[in-house]
Parts: sequence; structure tokens; C-alpha cells
Amino acid sequence: MQTVGKPGDFRDPKRYLWALGLIAPASALLPSQLVFHTKAEVFWWIGPVIVLIAIPVLDWIVGEDGNNPREEDYAALSADRYYRWCTYLFLPIQFVSLAVACFMWTSPELALIDKLGLAATVGFVSGIGINAAHELGHRVESAEKLLSKIALSQSGYGHFFVEHNRGHHARVATPEDPASARLGESLWEFLPRSVIGGFRSAVHLERARLHRQGRGWWSASNNILQAWAMTAVLFGSLTLAFGPTILPWLAIQGAIGIALLETVNYVEHYGLLRARKANGRYERCSPRDSWNSDRLVTNIFLFHLQRHSDHHANPGRRYQTLRSSEEAPQLPAGYATMIVLAAVPPLWRAVMDPKVAAHYGGDLSLANVAPAKPRRLLARYRAAA
Repeated sequence: MQTVGKPGDFRDPKRYLWALGLIAPASALLPSQLVFHTKAEVFWWIGPVIVLIAIPVLDWIVGEDGNNPREEDYAALSADRYYRWCTYLFLPIQFVSLAVACFMWTSPELALIDKLGLAATVGFVSGIGINAAHELGHRVESAEKLLSKIALSQSGYGHFFVEHNRGHHARVATPEDPASARLGESLWEFLPRSVIGGFRSAVHLERARLHRQGRGWWSASNNILQAWAMTAVLFGSLTLAFGPTILPWLAIQGAIGIALLETVNYVEHYGLLRARKANGRYERCSPRDSWNSDRLVTNIFLFHLQRHSDHHANPGRRYQTLRSSEEAPQLPAGYATMIVLAAVPPLWRAVMDPKVAAHYGGDLSLANVAPAKPRRLLARYRAAA
């Protein structure tokens, strides 16, 4: 993987591309104007069109990034506040877009199918907003942690703030992690397991933290209640402003955002399992325990989320400093393409099961296999070997 620059003279070749990530939240502002000027009502669905069609095509055309920052450039790159503002500005655009959508949902001029398209577009913004919350939630600064909870308010998925940082990162690529998909498990099997398991884990973790501090569940220090209160304030304010008819649409966009996030979770660790030490404990998470992709376009839109292997190996690193590792298993395409494949289980298995098997040299006893399916999968790959 190529590094760039000379000692003390590093320049990020993607520096000004990161601002393009703000197209994602702004996409919810586009439908009305695009429909007005073109008369093409398909633009109410611009969010799914961008994420599921345009970005995969651009990923294929543009290809991989190939540039890594070097360790000696880490401090200066991490301290550059320009990159922080690229994530900070996501939030006001996100919420202005939501308010505009609420206004349009109350319009009697919009057909039901158009309102559904707008809800899908806003839902995709909500899901990508969870990714912005993910970046902010890993930071130590209290202001950024607060912004993370605010970003999660649109989806109503505030417990993610607790579960991702203290649950998923501790148990990633193990059977104990609800957000790590198992080999042979379809997306549609994974979604309820991850949503329900993540919620239960977050409540358990936060309750234990508060207990250690001598506080009860209803403490003002409860991170989950703080995040849920932000959703209540947001949805309550929008309902007062636009009326109760927007509530179903708020629920739909939130559900779509959650589904998008969990589908990305499904892709990120499918079938991967951390090795165990002699004492039975899992080894520290390494780049081998997350699927990686260095497709440039999706990485710009998702703030380097696809350099997921480095993120789990070094969770304190800001997105602009993440590196693509040769040690990490590589996806055949970017996340935007992979979530389309994940929605069709036979297609997903045809592409990804052989990659999991190859990652472990054909020995699926080393993989994270769905409990009900080990015999069938092991037999299949023993026969192939």
C-alpha cells in the first residue's frame, strides 16, 4: 500500500474530497427541487438511488484508493480540525433535511408512493448519520460524544452509543457479539438477532456502569436515557411543528436507518472469528478480524468506515488517519455494493462463503459459524478441498 509525502511534508490527497461526504445528508434536500425541475418522480427515491446504484457504479469506475498516511504523519493529521468540521457539519444538514421532509410529508399534493420514496431517502440519511455518530462517539472529547448522541436521535438508536463502544468493540468477531454475523447466517436471520441482542447488551452494560458508580437506572448520567430523551425532544418538537401525521414517517425513516446500519454490521465481520489464547480468552482484535475495502468513493461517503480492520485494531484513531492493511481480508467490492448482495442470501453466500473459507485456509473450524449450520458448511468445503 502506497504512502505519500516526505518526512514532515505529508499532504492528504483526499483532504478536500471529505467535504463530498456532506452530499449524503444534503440528498434529502434534493428531491423536491429535482422533481420540480425534471418532473421525474423517481427523484423522491434519490437516497436509495445514490447509495445502491450511483455509488457502486462510481466505486467500480474509480477503483481503490491506494494511499495510506504514515505513522510519522499521524499526530499532525489527527490534530487538523478541518476533518472534524466535515463530521460536525453533517449534523445541521441532517436535521434541516429532516425538517424539510416533515413539511413535505404533510403536503396533500404528494402521493403515497412519493412520500414513501422521501421516507426512504431520509432513512438512508439517518443510517449514514449513525455512521457520523459512530465516528464522533469514539472520541474522548465530551462535546463530540454529545454530538454523537444528537446524531443518533433521528434514528432513535441511542443505545448504539453504549453498545458499539463498550460491547461490540470488546466482543467483535466472537459468537458472543450480536453485531458479528456468522458464516451461513443470512442477513434476514442476522437483523433481529443484532437489533435485539444489541439493545439487551447496551442496557446490561449501562446498568452495570451505573451500579459501579452507586447510581440507579434513572440517573441523569444514564447515557441511554440521555440519547432517548434527545429523540423524544426531536420527534416531539417536529410533531408540534407539523402535526401528528408525520409520526408514521418518522418511524419509517428511523427503521430504514437502523436497517442500513445493521446491514453494514452484517458485512463488516461476516464469518470472522478471533483466535483463542491458551487460557481460553480471545486474542486482541487484529486487522484479520474485520472485512476491509479500500474503494475510494464509498470511503469518502462513509468517512473511511471501510478501513474497518484498522478501526478495530486502533479504535482511537480518527477517520482521516485510518490505514488499509494487507493483513486484512478484502471484500470484493465496496460496502454500497455488498449491502445489495447481502439482501439476496444465495448471491451473498456464493460470493462470501468461499472468501471466508479461503481466509482460514479451508478450515471452517476457525470461522464464526452459525450454530445450526456447521455440519453442512464443513462438509461442503471439505468436499471442495
